[in-house]
Amino acid sequence: MRTIAGLLVLAMIWAVGLWAFVERVDRSTPAPEPQAADGIVALTGAGSNERIGAAMNLLEADKGERMLVSGVNREASREDIRTVSRAVRALYDCCVDLGFEAANTVGNAKETAEWARAMRYDSLIVVTADYHMPRAMLELRGAMPDIELQAYPVRTSVIDASRWWRTARGARLMVMEYSKYLAILGREAVLSLGPRREEEPAPASQESAAP
Repeated sequence: MRTIAGLLVLAMIWAVGLWAFVERVDRSTPAPEPQAADGIVALTGAGSNERIGAAMNLLEADKGERMLVSGVNREASREDIRTVSRAVRALYDCCVDLGFEAANTVGNAKETAEWARAMRYDSLIVVTADYHMPRAMLELRGAMPDIELQAYPVRTSVIDASRWWRTARGARLMVMEYSKYLAILGREAVLSLGPRREEEPAPASQESAAP
C-alpha cells in the first residue's frame, strides 16, 4: 500500500508540474519586444518556418548585428533558408549564418556557443517555439554562462499551448517536452552536487623538538 501511495503522490506532483509548465509556455507568447543584442539565433525544429521568420524580423528591426540559424538540414541550401525566412536578399547575404552541425537541442547549444564566441558576442536573442523555449534556455545557459540571453518564444502552428490536450499530437509533444525539461533539471541538480573534495589534512606542526 505504501508503494502505491508513493506512486500516486509522485504522479500528482508530476501532473501539477506539467500544468505549471504548460501555463508558463502559454503565457510566454506573444513575447514582448526584446532589447537589442549583439546577435540573434533561431533554433530549428518543428515549426522552423515560423521560428526563422520571427528571427529574421528581429534582424530587420536592427535587434542584432548578425543571425545564426542553428540545426539546418544538411540537404537545405542557403537559398532554401532565405525563401523560408522571406528575407531581403542583401541583408540575408551579409548577415545570416547557417549552422549544419546541430541535430538536437544539446547540439544547438554547442553550435550557438561556438558561433557567439567566434563573433565575440556578449548577448544573444534566442528564438524558438514557445514549448521548446524552457528546455532550450537551460541548455544554452549551460553552454555559455558568460553570455546574456534573451528568450523570444514564438507560437507555432505545431501546437496550441492553450489547447494542447485536444489532439493526440499536441498532448504527446507537450508531455515529451515537459519530460525532457525535467530530465535536464535532474541532470543539472546531480552535476551541481558533484564529488565533494576531501579536506586536506592540516599541515604538521613545525615546532622544534626540545633537545
